[in-house]
Amino acid sequence: MIESNSPVELVIFDCDGVLVDSERIAVRVQREVGARLGWPLSEAEVVRHFIGRSHAAGWQVVAERLGAEAAAEWEQRFEQRHRELVDAELAPVDGIVEALAGLGLPSCVASSGSHAKMRHTLGRTGLYEHFEGRIYSASEVARGKPAPDLFLHAAQRMGYPPEACAVVEDSGPGTRAARAAGMRCFGYTGGPTGAEALAGDGTVLCSDMRELPALVHGI
Repeated sequence: MIESNSPVELVIFDCDGVLVDSERIAVRVQREVGARLGWPLSEAEVVRHFIGRSHAAGWQVVAERLGAEAAAEWEQRFEQRHRELVDAELAPVDGIVEALAGLGLPSCVASSGSHAKMRHTLGRTGLYEHFEGRIYSASEVARGKPAPDLFLHAAQRMGYPPEACAVVEDSGPGTRAARAAGMRCFGYTGGPTGAEALAGDGTVLCSDMRELPALVHGI
């Protein structure tokens, strides 16, 4: 059981689908590329295989299914199309700007994405300056989500013990990683991942980011 009586001192945000509304774009592009390369995927299948995991883990899934050559082409097509749509359509997650303004606590970002990707997406949405210097990537640790390594790394770098931290996530691997790290977790259900994939001990579900400050403070 994750201890939840003590106050939260640090909030660790995932990036894609929590700060920037990029997961809908990613799901769309994965389905487009899959249809072109011979692996038609439903939205649920994309969420299961790709969302919340590092790109390297996703390309490995493709390689196991279609071979290394197809995986390399998939990666190239995905990266190009995803960047085009991010530049054209990306916005902050609905309500996150208000949530950040009302939180009143130290915060940081810990994401499966690369630093370059986060600079781009957070920069496009005007959120990069809010977190600059407090952004951590799975490339910095041995194991990505659902292992706890990234969240433990972020907490250590920020100077907080795991029990003082809360994680805001929108994916199954992310919420499992938070729980494995011994941190409280807030699962955002406003994206493509269903609530049932986020639920678990020590996890509070949230459908509207504007509710986050009150939930974090236990109001």
